[in-house]
Amino acid sequence: MLNPQRTIAELKELRALTADEHGAQRVAWTDTWLKAREWFKGKLEGLPVEQHYDAAGNFWVTLKGQSEKALLLGGHLDSVPNGGWLDGCMNVLVGLEVLRRIHEEYGGTPPITVRLVDWADEEGARFGRSLLGSSAFSGTLDPEAEKDRTDKDGIRLEEALRRCGVEMSRMLEASSEQKNAAAYLEIHIEQGPVLLDMDLPLGVVLGTFGVERHAIRFLGQAAHSGSTPMHRRKDAFLAAAKMAEEIYRITDRNGGVSTIGSCVTKPGIVTSVVADCTITLDQRHLDAQALARLKAEAVEASQRFAREGGLSDPEWSRIWHIHPILFHPNLIEFCDEAIREVAGTSHRLPSGPLHDAAEVARAGIPTVMMFTQSLYGISHNKIEDTKEEHLELAVRAFDRLADKTMRWILQQ
Repeated sequence: MLNPQRTIAELKELRALTADEHGAQRVAWTDTWLKAREWFKGKLEGLPVEQHYDAAGNFWVTLKGQSEKALLLGGHLDSVPNGGWLDGCMNVLVGLEVLRRIHEEYGGTPPITVRLVDWADEEGARFGRSLLGSSAFSGTLDPEAEKDRTDKDGIRLEEALRRCGVEMSRMLEASSEQKNAAAYLEIHIEQGPVLLDMDLPLGVVLGTFGVERHAIRFLGQAAHSGSTPMHRRKDAFLAAAKMAEEIYRITDRNGGVSTIGSCVTKPGIVTSVVADCTITLDQRHLDAQALARLKAEAVEASQRFAREGGLSDPEWSRIWHIHPILFHPNLIEFCDEAIREVAGTSHRLPSGPLHDAAEVARAGIPTVMMFTQSLYGISHNKIEDTKEEHLELAVRAFDRLADKTMRWILQQ
């Protein structure tokens, strides 16, 4: 009844429909994304399912069961510009294949309700706000804080959503979809090289990293580059530059990952010592205490380097923050079992990137994710790929995970 080859064929069909020579173009709230959603609706023909959009634009497909307790399967059809053929949409189409199998096995009425969701705007590619639909579902979204976001063309997020039938002021009504949700499962390409380096097709995700994201501003003094002796300079860039190597040392001590992703200097001319330098720092860890240490040690280092250069203490401005999300221990075990049954060997790893699963877990719903290997360890790129034999294993393992989780839900 389960047909992994059908999933692979549908992924290729979606790629042909919504990608160009630069990669996938299913950016949320665009015509191409809407076309992908209409295509997906066509794949539901023949299934006795109820389907609707919630107040945040998430698309729900419900196969009603003997019990109202619901197993949720989810993913997202939207992509980044010039993205890969698997990121997000694989989750939805693997979930669809599992839904088909459950429908066929139980003659249309499984012992519990099974719901498949296509989350709206996981990527945040157009307006810079990731996990938009799932955060409305979890209740963590503040629509008032988001409504004035604009894209590169000056179009407001509120306007783009309204064009697609979503009113920002009502988005939190999507939290009503939490009713009767007993567990949530998501499968995703890893997007990194861990499984590739271990030569393993599948892995269990322990949780998603917490994130501390800050802008750090060092203030020095502009001075002529030709007439100012080196020992008399108050060089904001020098203090900021020392952070680059120190951040690696801090991360080596505490684990996790840290990235200085941008650097802006002022006055930004070749003939002046830098008076104003702002860098951005992204720090991630699965352990909340370790994440706090990453930040605290970075703050201390920035202050030390500023003092060494004769600068005042740097200004730290939080850009964004989220606590680490740990997935459900029972579901982690089920996921590990399912992978071992299908692939022989499993591996447990955290997720550095955020996923909709993090928001579902924040809502208190037992959650777990499964990863499949990414060739090259690359995602958000047209070269993103996974071996077809690994995609087949992924469909089979995810189906077993769903089956194990359904039995667990029935025992609750």
